[in-house]
Amino acid sequence: MKETLNYLVSAINLGVLLRYCWLIYFRKITPSLAMWIFFFIAVMLSMATYLASDNYSWTDNILNTTDLFLAGTVSAFILLFGKKESRFNKFDFGCLVSVIVLVLFWIFSKEHFISNIATQIILIIAYIPVIKRMIVSKENSESFTIWIAMFMAPFISIFCSEGILASIYLFRAMFCTGLLLSLMVWIKINNNKIAIK
Repeated sequence: MKETLNYLVSAINLGVLLRYCWLIYFRKITPSLAMWIFFFIAVMLSMATYLASDNYSWTDNILNTTDLFLAGTVSAFILLFGKKESRFNKFDFGCLVSVIVLVLFWIFSKEHFISNIATQIILIIAYIPVIKRMIVSKENSESFTIWIAMFMAPFISIFCSEGILASIYLFRAMFCTGLLLSLMVWIKINNNKIAIK
């Protein structure tokens, strides 16, 4: 059962990755580079602290493992093919500094549990640039189908993940993706023009 669910979560994230990269390449969406770079760094730290906290394997927190590949590849696609408005601003650089400080804290302290919890906070902060941009512009720059799939992956992962840190990662992921989806729906209702991509 666990192996089947791991494959299902991996397949969802692979589908998200392929669709997201296609949409970025053809400039159908304008995701925030800052959000995805924060996401990539924080997911790396989350995985490292999770593995160091106990005798866990990469498959014990499959969502974190597949998110690592997803975030890295999407970041590269946005950097190479994304629109100009997806680049960093001053607020984004401030958030990046907080991510780097946390990475340094973990390297020197080796406080795996505390660093992992702090990483989940950073992963929440990573959503701020895209949320801020969408609220200010009142435009949806994201794909509904992708974020629905990204909401489903952690829900499925609940049944195949090991340990408290994996559970925290999953519930944080559901909260963040649910929040972004709610904002996207709010913008669609208010604008009544935004087509689901």
